[in-house]
Amino acid sequence: MEAYSGFAQVYDFLMKDVDYDGWVDYIEEIFISKGCKPQTILELACGTGNITNRLSKRGYDIVGIDISNEMLALAKNKAYDLRLDIKYLNQDMRQLNYSKKADSVICMCDGFNYILEENDLLSVLEKVYSLLKEDGVLIFDISSYHKLSEVLGNNVYAENFEDISYIWQNYFDYETNLCELGLTIFKRQDRLFSRYQEYHYQRAYRVEEILEILKYIGFINICVYRAFSFEKIQYKDDRVFFVCKK
Repeated sequence: MEAYSGFAQVYDFLMKDVDYDGWVDYIEEIFISKGCKPQTILELACGTGNITNRLSKRGYDIVGIDISNEMLALAKNKAYDLRLDIKYLNQDMRQLNYSKKADSVICMCDGFNYILEENDLLSVLEKVYSLLKEDGVLIFDISSYHKLSEVLGNNVYAENFEDISYIWQNYFDYETNLCELGLTIFKRQDRLFSRYQEYHYQRAYRVEEILEILKYIGFINICVYRAFSFEKIQYKDDRVFFVCKK
């Protein structure tokens, strides 16, 4: 099954404990730290719009792009319920077709880990660079090499709730640096459970690899932070944030 087709139906439930308001607070703290006041934002891999809609509510003119129609349908429904006017586009960011300049481009919740080839990541970041206005800010995070190879990789996780259960079985390949995430989801449908199975693949990038790409493209003032802070990263950090300017 295509990634995020069955998973889209349970994504928000399984992520219900994520502090999305905290994510947006942190994004705004980054804007302040860089001395910028963006009005227009392009969000890649926006998923079900949990960050997109919050930024829109705070007054930003934001466009969300995602590869999954199922995830976007949920994002649009939330925006409609909140009476927010947000453009959501169904695109693979590797074939990003967008021409309007933005003050900031963001990609949250390890969206770039889904780009499995380094050349594709280079291509995406080159396109992002061209879409940013002068002094525009790029903000993104990744699941760290440590997290994908040692925390998730070659481990099994499972949880059982009243209406939803899942088994999450992972395998990490040290030759390709790819982590295969196998998801089996059981969702209650009346008195029975429907079973969904899909596979996700994420690339474990080392910080040095990404820094080399960003510098090659021409980004400046590149900062690498521990998650939700302005501190230097540590080896066992699960999430790493990158912030840079055009």
